[in-house]
Amino acid sequence: MTHVQRFDHVGITVADLETATAFFVGLGFEVEGTGSVEGEFVETVCGIPGAHCKIAMLRLPAGGTRLELSSFLTPDHVPGSPAAMANELGLRNVSFEVGDLNAAIEAVAADGYGLVGGVGEYEGSVRMAYVRGPEGIIVSLFEHIG
Repeated sequence: MTHVQRFDHVGITVADLETATAFFVGLGFEVEGTGSVEGEFVETVCGIPGAHCKIAMLRLPAGGTRLELSSFLTPDHVPGSPAAMANELGLRNVSFEVGDLNAAIEAVAADGYGLVGGVGEYEGSVRMAYVRGPEGIIVSLFEHIG
């Protein structure tokens, strides 16, 4: 029996919603909507009494899975590990296919974001790089080659 019907979105909690939103918009996402949520619903779902957060829902122009960025107004943020590497338990990375890997890397570098390691090529089929985005988010960018 299949319970999942479709992949809806990936959620990432950030301290600076505006900076994180600008980073992903720079990669080609569009802001689908923004807002805030508080009260019984979010407290129940998150299991956090007094939860109140701002949200930006992002989508690609072609559609597909969306990206939800949220920033808690209450309670205070709990720090994560901004220098996490790929072997740290938890969300490893969020990955996006790009048309031109070098151009995408240059675009995020212009905004002050750098590579975690280097650009790798796998069996002549893809080129990939991890970029350390805002608040330490690891973003995998890859392009098909060959």
